[in-house]
Amino acid sequence: MAKRIGTGTILLTRPPVILGAAVVGTSKEAQGPLAKELTYVFTDATAGAKTWEQAESVLHGEAVRRALDAASLRPEQVDLHLGGDLLNQCMATTFGVRALHMPLAGVYGACSTMALTLALAGVLTDSGAVRVAAASTSSHFCAAEKQFRMPLEYGGQRPPTSQWTATAAGAAVIGTEGSGPRIEAVYFGRIEDCGVTDSANMGAAMAPAACETIAGFLRDTQTQPQDYDMILTGDLGVVGTRLLLELLRSQHGLSVERVHADCGLMLYDLQSQDVHAGASGCGCSAAVVCGYILRRLREKRLRRVLFAGTGALLSGVSPLQGESVPGIAHAVLLTDGEGRR
Repeated sequence: MAKRIGTGTILLTRPPVILGAAVVGTSKEAQGPLAKELTYVFTDATAGAKTWEQAESVLHGEAVRRALDAASLRPEQVDLHLGGDLLNQCMATTFGVRALHMPLAGVYGACSTMALTLALAGVLTDSGAVRVAAASTSSHFCAAEKQFRMPLEYGGQRPPTSQWTATAAGAAVIGTEGSGPRIEAVYFGRIEDCGVTDSANMGAAMAPAACETIAGFLRDTQTQPQDYDMILTGDLGVVGTRLLLELLRSQHGLSVERVHADCGLMLYDLQSQDVHAGASGCGCSAAVVCGYILRRLREKRLRRVLFAGTGALLSGVSPLQGESVPGIAHAVLLTDGEGRR
């Protein structure tokens, strides 16, 4: 049975194993530093579909299918699929995996969705309620711009604080038995709202939530930053990362610079690719974690990674109502599977 410690950390007594994972992207992602981590690349952002939304569904479905292949499992062997995205009513997930006919729980955590689906899958498999779970998410630059801002045809200029929504999808298959990276602990974050109203500055909106989740997890587990090979956030970008490091120092006396990395700064080359303050979107952290991180855990090049996925909880409607942009962060402790340390 899982053990709850401190204010919000859940230690999994039978840490579930990640049996397989996959990352699907497009030519934009294939031009970045993590190109070799992509399982499959669509050369065109339409992915052969008629609309941007349909294209995201294609990416999402492809990632789930390839993750199942990597785990040598069939859809009917999955007890529960936890999936979500940024589009209204999680439509990219629904239409992307409907043909697989797996039990589906739609999940929304904005850009924290990959961490949230992994955390939920970990708790459910550890409890014995689920034997095999799939966790997935996706995003698409053009679909997100259309829903949250303006269609690309509008031609609006993006401010320097804005981030580029990744056109990518990631999926992982989690089971109770097997070998490979494991989910050892999770932390479900609380909403932190510091009054940021600029929806083009999501890094600043999400940084306080990342700060409280990371500090809370370290406090609950009585660990220090140096106990981890990496403390990974996703996806704060340039602005949010600077703010996070400052908040951790000033509010909690924590210095994480030596082990910190951010998915929003890893997926693209900020110098050669025009992404302004970095990458964002559900597909950003999904691509980094389901590719780069899990592969290095399998290869023992990383041993312990605390992944704190961040999300800006706004909609296309909330800014029009004068609402601020609340942030949230959920954390998952990923290990190489060699047991607790």
